[in-house]
Amino acid sequence: MAEQIKFVEDAMGFMDALFSAALRMTRNAAEAEDLVQETYLKAYRGYGSFQEGTNLKAWLYRILTNTFINSYRAKKRRPDESDLDDVEDLYLYRRLGGLEAAQAGRSAEEEVLESFTDDEVKAAIESLPDQFRLAVLLSDVEGFSYKEIAEIMDVPIGTVMSRLHRGRKALQKELYQFGTNRGLVAGRSGN
Repeated sequence: MAEQIKFVEDAMGFMDALFSAALRMTRNAAEAEDLVQETYLKAYRGYGSFQEGTNLKAWLYRILTNTFINSYRAKKRRPDESDLDDVEDLYLYRRLGGLEAAQAGRSAEEEVLESFTDDEVKAAIESLPDQFRLAVLLSDVEGFSYKEIAEIMDVPIGTVMSRLHRGRKALQKELYQFGTNRGLVAGRSGN
């Protein structure tokens, strides 16, 4: 009974963050709820093996990510459904140069980024392959370190660094294309 109470006290505070991450992974609210429920069930069952003093949030995210990869990745995606949480997207948008830059004086690049709509940023993120999208979301949205992401995704740190680099480059390319299509940046000549 004491272990059950401790689990509730320790782990339940991460539910909103896990749901937001699950929503970004699944792109569907009902599937995100199922994913979080399954994550908490697995975490509860395995809580006895959790080592006190280690990063509980990273442990929960690892369970969430592994559950997503094992259960949801094989399902056919529904590209017409895009139910990402606007608040989380705004956070990523700000990281890419929105309001924080406005307060500190904006560069030309930051002004271009500010003109992107949330839907364009979401579409660019969603266009990334799963392994790159997960790495970018865990790093740039959730704020996990390379080491934590390596633990969550169960890959070496070098793989995390590679996936982040490639994911960010692909995201940059998508956003550049959006900017070019909207006339915000001049297309490259000779390409």
